[in-house]
Amino acid sequence: MTQGIFPAAAAGFGTGLSLIVAIGAQNAFVLRQGARRQAVLAVVGICAVSDAVLIALGVAGVGSVVTAWPAAITAVGLAGGAFLLCYGALAARRVLRPTPDASLSAGGDAAGSVGKAVLTCLVMTWLNPHVYLDTVLLLGSVASHHGSLRWAFGVGAAVASLAWFSSLGYGARLLSGVLARPAAWRVLDGVVAATMITMGAMLVLGA
Repeated sequence: MTQGIFPAAAAGFGTGLSLIVAIGAQNAFVLRQGARRQAVLAVVGICAVSDAVLIALGVAGVGSVVTAWPAAITAVGLAGGAFLLCYGALAARRVLRPTPDASLSAGGDAAGSVGKAVLTCLVMTWLNPHVYLDTVLLLGSVASHHGSLRWAFGVGAAVASLAWFSSLGYGARLLSGVLARPAAWRVLDGVVAATMITMGAMLVLGA
């Protein structure tokens, strides 16, 4: 069994990465926080730890319990969809009415900014039904096919989440030169607005 641990973990890493890399509301938010250098460690930590917890629940077989409560998934979808629509509307407003300090600021994080970013990240992560579908249900289902090595698969998927969000959050700083211009922020906020509104509408209509 020891010889199969690495292949199982590698399979989990690849599967987890293929699900996480897809453009979504969470990724767009992490990218924006990374580019602004605001609460990056907290945001990356919340995303990675949340995914690890949900993946562990999926590997443990909690997915069957989640599917038994469709009403709960519907409620989460409505709440998460409404939140994403509001967040998308705010991003769209920044595109249409940019503030004078819309360019990238390299200043430190204010306590209020950190608290707001943490709250937004928590809501965006835990009120997104797609997160449960990808981690608890889909990854949990794939992990079950690895039998006694399913936890190695889960660890690989969790490591993929940590690697991706760390790269996204801290790698966004490479765009600091481009994002020093207000026009670039309008483009980024336009992408964020389109992503959030689309995802929000899909969640509300799907629920």
